[in-house]
Amino acid sequence: MIDNKELEQLEISKLEAELKREKHKQRYFGMLKSTVATLVVVAAVAVLMATLGMPVLQIYGNSMTPTLKEGQIVVSLKGNDLEQGDLVAFYVGNKLLVKRVIAESGEWVDITEEGVVFVNGKELDEPYLQEKAFGECDIELPYQVPESRYFLMGDHRTSSVDSRSSVIGCIDKEQIVGRIVFCVWPPEDFGVYK
Repeated sequence: MIDNKELEQLEISKLEAELKREKHKQRYFGMLKSTVATLVVVAAVAVLMATLGMPVLQIYGNSMTPTLKEGQIVVSLKGNDLEQGDLVAFYVGNKLLVKRVIAESGEWVDITEEGVVFVNGKELDEPYLQEKAFGECDIELPYQVPESRYFLMGDHRTSSVDSRSSVIGCIDKEQIVGRIVFCVWPPEDFGVYK
């Protein structure tokens, strides 16, 4: 038979165990609430940053190989300070494409049958190409880039549909989403682009 003292001791240990459980539950839910709030803030900042300043894009297709490969995830930086050789993302209709800046407003572009590109009469140094090709070109060469536009070409010249085609043409500054600056995925391609 249990005496009163033992019964009291048993009740006290049950109460202590219950108190300990409640404190643990409060700590757990407090930490969970804090973690969720932090994740919501981080997600909001990431969405805001991606929308306003640094859109994140996934590469589809092979028009930019070997520089960019299908499946890569890249970060672009908004701004109007584009230079010859920059990789840019831009809209044509409702499609988002990535190409390389070849020439700016007012510059003259000429391409030989072998695919050698000249800008303002000077041969373009293109170490990023695996092979040169004339590609799909239905514009009259030499071609002068119109005001507020860029002449863009893909790095895989045989398959890229770009400013050489009247389907795409020269790209207006307003169509440009940003300059590709960084690859974040896959890990082996992680790094900065010129």
